[in-house]
Amino acid sequence: MKQLLLLLFLPLTLFAQKLTPTEISSLEKQAKQVQIIRDKWGIPHVYGKTDADAVFGLLYAQCEDDFKRVELNYIEKLGRLSEINGEKDLFNDLQIRLLIDSADAIADYKKAAPWLKKLLDAYANGINYYLYKNPQVKPALLTRFKPWYPFLWTDGSIGAINTGNLTVAELKRFYTNDHEPTAYIPEIKDQQSGSNGFAFAPKITENGKAILYLNPHTTFYFRPEVQIHSDEGLNVYGAVTWGQFFVYQGFNDFCGWMHTSNNVDIADMYAEKITKTGGNIFYEYDGKKHPVKIKNVEIKYTENGQLKSKSFKTYFTTNGPVMAIRDGKWITLRHQNRNPESLVQSWVRTKSKSFDDYKKAMDLRANGSNNTVYADAAGNIAYWHGNYIPIRDIKYNWAEVVDGSTSATAWKGLHPVSESVHVYNPINGWLQNCNSTPFTVAGANSPKKSDYPSYMAPDGENFRGVSALRLLNRPVKYNMDKVIAMGYDTYLSAFEVLLPALIKAYDGLPTTDSLKNTLKDPINILRKWDYYSAENSVAAALAMEWAPRLNSMIQKVYIDPEEKDQVTSTTAFAQTAKPADLLIPLKATINNLNERFGKWQISWGEINRFQRLTGNVDEQYDDNAPSLPVAFGSGIWGQLPSYRSSMFKTNKRYGTSGNSFVCVVEFGDKIKAKSVLAGGNSGDPKSKHFNDQALMYSKGQFKDIYFYKEDVLKNAERIYRPGE
Repeated sequence: MKQLLLLLFLPLTLFAQKLTPTEISSLEKQAKQVQIIRDKWGIPHVYGKTDADAVFGLLYAQCEDDFKRVELNYIEKLGRLSEINGEKDLFNDLQIRLLIDSADAIADYKKAAPWLKKLLDAYANGINYYLYKNPQVKPALLTRFKPWYPFLWTDGSIGAINTGNLTVAELKRFYTNDHEPTAYIPEIKDQQSGSNGFAFAPKITENGKAILYLNPHTTFYFRPEVQIHSDEGLNVYGAVTWGQFFVYQGFNDFCGWMHTSNNVDIADMYAEKITKTGGNIFYEYDGKKHPVKIKNVEIKYTENGQLKSKSFKTYFTTNGPVMAIRDGKWITLRHQNRNPESLVQSWVRTKSKSFDDYKKAMDLRANGSNNTVYADAAGNIAYWHGNYIPIRDIKYNWAEVVDGSTSATAWKGLHPVSESVHVYNPINGWLQNCNSTPFTVAGANSPKKSDYPSYMAPDGENFRGVSALRLLNRPVKYNMDKVIAMGYDTYLSAFEVLLPALIKAYDGLPTTDSLKNTLKDPINILRKWDYYSAENSVAAALAMEWAPRLNSMIQKVYIDPEEKDQVTSTTAFAQTAKPADLLIPLKATINNLNERFGKWQISWGEINRFQRLTGNVDEQYDDNAPSLPVAFGSGIWGQLPSYRSSMFKTNKRYGTSGNSFVCVVEFGDKIKAKSVLAGGNSGDPKSKHFNDQALMYSKGQFKDIYFYKEDVLKNAERIYRPGE
């Protein structure tokens, strides 16, 4: 028995299935079909004989740059975080297991089209060959990657998992039999995640060529910069999410695409009518009782260095898995968090050679979490708000829980693209989306809200949208540098609303109020501020340290139907706030700055820093270690170049998300493009490409992209084949 227990708790890596000689021979043969050229920024340009060869090389290169992030993304999607993090992630894993079934992913791989199966095999082979050639790399858990893994994560979005507004806390309560009726707190989407996308038609550019600006706001180091090319017509450049085999946001010779997050309703909550008879459980549907499907889920977790497990009896109805209990009713979730067609769409759009090709990719209606901003070499620009949109009965409020016992609330297929909110080639010549309403996407030439059901586009206006419209409504002829300058405009439009209210509250104080003297100097600085952030701006520091202390509702960017949007909420708050609601937070800000720095007169760049020290997924920050000042601020307050920073038991603030891979592309007979990446392309602190773009990033300075092989070779740092 002791020997058995010892075997159970040995490291999993000892039981890794080794590659056979036949497998090794096959992998080495495929590696010879691939060439990787690292340019002077460490960007991998991968060339393969076939698309599959290019995918093989791409995944090998990704593992070279940051295997730990490649692996972690799939540990999460397999619902196995608890095996490395312990019991604290048990219900995160359970949530994933209920939403993403590995058995379904395996089945989809088995029936995949031959061309797709080749890519999936190449994906796994590229990673496994890397592990074979680099035995010094010790995986946290996954020692052998399987070709069906990509079917677990079919969308490249950082926010690809959609649970309506059901939370892990609710899931835990239900599956630990804590069924007491209590108040619940809906899941609030991360309001600082998102992106900006801008497209410019030839009519408003200096040289008559379309321009696309890609500005995803993601967790730093979430996506590297790559190029993949094959002799089968693949030639795409852009940002790829670690561990995925397609370029998520980027461009090819003919067109480019940028994705921005939205709040389109693609997952719905259902209240079930449950009865229990003779030990059996039934749900009611259209007046008939049906047995609840029961599925046992076993989740392993580590505790004190030992591997343990817990079993959960989980429940499903025709509407989906049971995820919570509210007001005594079981709540199920209808969703499509794993969509095989999305994986197909994610690949075929990278090979689009025309507007018609790209529209055919959109007709797959599989993109479940994104808007698309598009431009091409023929001069077309386009915008689609969402893509995968279920058809529903509009008499229900789909932002709330609906009756699960009737087919009246069932989804009735998908809206065709023609019915979705979209714009092709507007006469104003530009398109914009900043996770904001699609009804200002082309200014006065935008779609009309009244033409669409509310669940299709509940998104409201936000302050980044306000800032974008302020700039785009000017009569400008654009070039690449002007587009970059626009994308890096540091104006904070929210403070147009908030600061006048603050100053009015201060001016209304009686002279005897102690705040009159305490806040005199800070208020005088804020009076003179032009709402632009800068490294040397004390006003920007005061404003951006003060605003998060106000009512949290003014930070809500992603809204449901009938809710006030961010701009409306902030305006209402500014008009109705009591003086104390505005002035006490400012006093707290002054006190906090004095405590942290010994003075409140400190510039934004002294507080707001960029630092990359370890390359760990959970980065560490140190006020005594080198860092760079950053002029940019949070997109919550309307700044286009979003930079989200926080304190980590530090006095200074350090950026963790916002502008990540930022790129501008000019289309025409020959592609011209520039980009910048947070820190650098490598996750290895010993690599010169770990921080070689950090200073440029902090200043908003772009590098030239080498798209054509002759340019790649002129700027090559290393040329090799996988395994060399």
